[in-house]
Amino acid sequence: MNILTDNEEIIKIIETLFQSGISKDLSKLREIHLDDPKFSSFSDLPPYDLKDYQTTIELEELRFISISDYDYEIKNPKISIFENFAIVALELMQKGMLVDNKAYTGEHMIINGRATFVLVKQPTWKIAHIHLSKIDQ
Repeated sequence: MNILTDNEEIIKIIETLFQSGISKDLSKLREIHLDDPKFSSFSDLPPYDLKDYQTTIELEELRFISISDYDYEIKNPKISIFENFAIVALELMQKGMLVDNKAYTGEHMIINGRATFVLVKQPTWKIAHIHLSKIDQ
C-alpha cells in the first residue's frame, strides 16, 4: 500500500482540479472542494466577486466544458502546512481552445498566472479557498 505524504496528497488534489479539464471527468470537482459555507474562491475570469462552493463548482464545470485541448503546467509550487491546514502558492500555465459551439469557432488561449490554494484536513485534504490571477505580459 502506497501512503502519500501530506505534500504529495495536496499536490495530487490540486492536479485533480486541473486534470478535470483534460479528462472532462467533472465528478471529482465536488470531492476535492470543501462543501461548507466557509469555502470561497476568486478567479481571473468574470464574474470577479467572491464565490461560494456551489457557484465555484458550476463555473469550473462550465470553463472546462468550453475549453478543448486543455492542458496545464504547475510551476514552482510552495506548500506550507500548519497542523490541519495548508497554503499552496504556485505559478500556473493553462492553454487550450476556447470553443464557441453556436458559431462553430474556436480561439487559442494561453493563460500565465499565479494561484493560491488553502486546504484543510477534515479528515482528508480539501480545497477551502482558491485565488487565481493572470499575469499580464
